[in-house]
Amino acid sequence: MSVYPHTLPAGRGRGRRSSLRSWRWRDRIVYLLAWLSGLSLCLIAAAIVLYLLVRGIQYVSPSLILTRPTAGIGQNQIGGILDPLLGTLLLVALGTAIATPIGVCSAVWIVEYGRGRLGRRLARVVESSIEIVAGTPDIVIAILALALFQVGALSFLSFTASGGGVYGRSFLTAGAAVALLAIPPVFLATRDGLEALPGHQREGAFALGKTRIATIRRVLLPGIRPNIATGVTLGMGRIVGDTAIVFLLLGVGAAERIEPQGGVPGLGILRGTGSTLTSYIYSNSPAGEGNAPQKAYAAAFVLLAMVLALNAIAGFVSRRGSAGGMSLGDRVRLGGWS
Repeated sequence: MSVYPHTLPAGRGRGRRSSLRSWRWRDRIVYLLAWLSGLSLCLIAAAIVLYLLVRGIQYVSPSLILTRPTAGIGQNQIGGILDPLLGTLLLVALGTAIATPIGVCSAVWIVEYGRGRLGRRLARVVESSIEIVAGTPDIVIAILALALFQVGALSFLSFTASGGGVYGRSFLTAGAAVALLAIPPVFLATRDGLEALPGHQREGAFALGKTRIATIRRVLLPGIRPNIATGVTLGMGRIVGDTAIVFLLLGVGAAERIEPQGGVPGLGILRGTGSTLTSYIYSNSPAGEGNAPQKAYAAAFVLLAMVLALNAIAGFVSRRGSAGGMSLGDRVRLGGWS
């Protein structure tokens, strides 16, 4: 009998669909459990979205989003969520700006330079360290960061009282802490992208006399932009939803407002304290002390919309793949290989 696929009898060489009735009962149970698990997750996700949609969207208004929060005892007296919203965006920007270069450079070093006996050992140490960081609870990261930024040498980064006391709290310190949450997804996405690139791209660049670093900059990194963008987006999603680091390192006040430190524009806000949507939701929920559950639901809906938007962006970028990237020959013809 010929071994070529086109000469095989019908039905041979490929899986045939069988009836569920012909399966053993254990296989049927596993199959049904798989379906039930998938449907249950879909129902849970839909319930969360619909619940916040019904409870929160009715309280969302332009005045709520564009008004700063104020101290008060009633829902009509505490203003809007402008400061927590800006605080969330600022914290995401700081954490992403710190985490992206660290995650990308670590992945590049492990894949492209972590070779040889010593290189492989160091690469394993780095990967193990990132796994430990990924598994560390955010409250532990917050406590360590709080103790670290209270040291005198790092006091210029945090809020300092008029008497000279250093509290270790500011947007800068919180941004450095939440960056640890975003580094693992950026690192993993970049590493997987580099490992998936075909070897002929590196070999072609080396054959043209290009150095390894030039090959990385001009060929490899542009080829995995979708991977990097996906990792960054997932890291941003982790930052958006964090609460423990915000509470310990931003020093949430009763009014939930951004309080600059010093008179330098921009730097004063970074060294100051404030809040994010997560802390605002907790403070004004029935479990908090703000006594404004309607605004807590509205802020929760805005936060959920941000998370869903980030997930949609990550899915869109990952589906695009590297179709938009230039080929090796295109980059050679366009020049710029220094």
